[in-house]
Amino acid sequence: MDLALLQALDEAARRDRVNRSFLIRTVLREHLKRLETQELEALDRRGYFENPDDFEEIADWERVAEARELA
Repeated sequence: MDLALLQALDEAARRDRVNRSFLIRTVLREHLKRLETQELEALDRRGYFENPDDFEEIADWERVAEARELA
């Protein structure tokens, strides 16, 4: 980990009044949960494309997925 990142991490931990390892665990859990959500969304998206019920529904889903990726 480079020095600038380590300093930013320590500052964030101080600001949140937690220790560095707690902050790292918290951020890592959030990241892993976000990855899991993205994978599940990709499976849903693929299912809709493979078995479309309504093309407007697919377009709605794509708009939601794009908005989440931009966030």
